[in-house]
Amino acid sequence: MLSVGIVGLPNVGKSSLFNALTAAGAPSENYPFCTVEPNVGTVLVPDPRLDRIHEISGSKSKVPTVIQFVDIAGLVKGASEGEGLGNQFLANIREVDAIAHVLRCFDDPDITHVLGDVDPVRDRDVVETELILADLDTVERRLERVAKKAKGGEKEAVAEVALLARFQAALSEGRTIRTLPLSEAERPLARSFHLLTSKPVLYVANVAESDLPEGRNAWVEALEAALAQDETRPGLVSVCSAIEAELAELEPEEKLEFLGELGLEEAGLDRLIRAAYDLLGLITYFTSGEKESRAWTIPRGARAPQAAGVIHSDFEKGFIRAETVALDDFFRSGSMKAAREAGLVRSEGKEYVVVDGDILLFRFNV
Repeated sequence: MLSVGIVGLPNVGKSSLFNALTAAGAPSENYPFCTVEPNVGTVLVPDPRLDRIHEISGSKSKVPTVIQFVDIAGLVKGASEGEGLGNQFLANIREVDAIAHVLRCFDDPDITHVLGDVDPVRDRDVVETELILADLDTVERRLERVAKKAKGGEKEAVAEVALLARFQAALSEGRTIRTLPLSEAERPLARSFHLLTSKPVLYVANVAESDLPEGRNAWVEALEAALAQDETRPGLVSVCSAIEAELAELEPEEKLEFLGELGLEEAGLDRLIRAAYDLLGLITYFTSGEKESRAWTIPRGARAPQAAGVIHSDFEKGFIRAETVALDDFFRSGSMKAAREAGLVRSEGKEYVVVDGDILLFRFNV
């Protein structure tokens, strides 16, 4: 399951965003450190393509993919040294796939800003510094543990110490791990460290309702300019968490009507989830039949056997071929039977690279 950790300063709208994403009702009162325990929620990934596949196929059930969001306490300057709720809560997001960094890009005299005024560029730097310092502490502790083994000549320990030393040097200079080039051999080892700054980051600009539908203002533009200098090319999505929380409470038809009144084609949360997929290089393929129509998440560039393995490891081990039809061909045909009769269903082998939106049926033998 794809997982995303939500970070940011207190009172920037993190928990409001989480509430809107999950409709879980996490606390979001106007005071720092309201979120004491991490909030974890699972979100169904909206995908109109699956809705239409389900309708055409007449499947008994529809199963979308899901994303898990983890909301931790707001960080403050000095968090890595125990200020505020301290470094302990960062452990709750060490194993997520990506980080959503929420930045306040609105002014409201009724909502306290812990640093006094609104400045998302400064806020980004404060939080990133704390993540860097937390990682530096993690790296130095691990170095202490493996140094003795490396001195004893253990091959794996020697390689680990060399990589940790590189990370320690970079973090000491204020650089994030995701900016460092890694070899194919180093990547699995680096992932095992679960470092916060190694994870891809999606920035979420929390704007006021008055900034919709464009979601732009002077603070967002300043943030865009700062992110343009970031060599990792992070994504940026503007949302209004207050509006998203309202949308989450509405029925589908009411939601569409409200979005129209705001001049929006889709909810900001839908854009956020899609941006998370893009950030991580993920795509969706579908399976469909009488029992269910289902969406599956795979890395972009995955071949057919790897895609089959997401369903069950036996599918990958005993893979024979994949029968596939392009989504548009399926929609035009009106059914899998019609698509097959029109010669639009192809038989693909082990080297086939799955395309976003493919409808697949796997043939395997174990």
